[in-house]
Amino acid sequence: MQKRAVEPATSAERTALYRTLAHPLRGRILQHLGTTAEANSTTLAEILGESTGTTSYHLRKLAESGLIAEIPEKSRGRERWWRALPFSHTMPDPATMAPDERAAAEQLATLKINADIDRYVRANKEWTGPDGWAQVQRHSAYMTHVELQAFMDDYMELLRKHGHPLPADAPADAQLMSIRFFAVPEQD
Repeated sequence: MQKRAVEPATSAERTALYRTLAHPLRGRILQHLGTTAEANSTTLAEILGESTGTTSYHLRKLAESGLIAEIPEKSRGRERWWRALPFSHTMPDPATMAPDERAAAEQLATLKINADIDRYVRANKEWTGPDGWAQVQRHSAYMTHVELQAFMDDYMELLRKHGHPLPADAPADAQLMSIRFFAVPEQD
């Protein structure tokens, strides 16, 4: 399976990645590929209400960023099929970012926050108890910085242990779960 080859190392590479991810249509394309495993520009155009030219252009941009890959065995002539690639990225400290990178990262963060607010509201509405698909948990604990870092490492390991990065890797009864976690010190 092809994976994203290299974590963006330079500020310019990260800026390009953030701009690619912050485009709303590209986000919808990635979301669709994440749930259906594969699509072409025609199927995406029908589902997303766009032209095939538009979806084709944005598929190429996502491929240039290493976020999706063509499925050569399904592609014929001008019809190209695509799949999402496993991808994970941690933004660097904003204080170390160049101005363009920081602006692109802030635009992407705003887009993600708005989508996460919608998910949070939906999770609360769909809550059916601790055994349901929608889960909402709130906890507080005193931690040292070292303990917080160890907790984050364990959290990421739990996601790798219990999750499947792509639909093809998941059991038939699996659902794509949006799992969000944030930790921040309480203010006085």
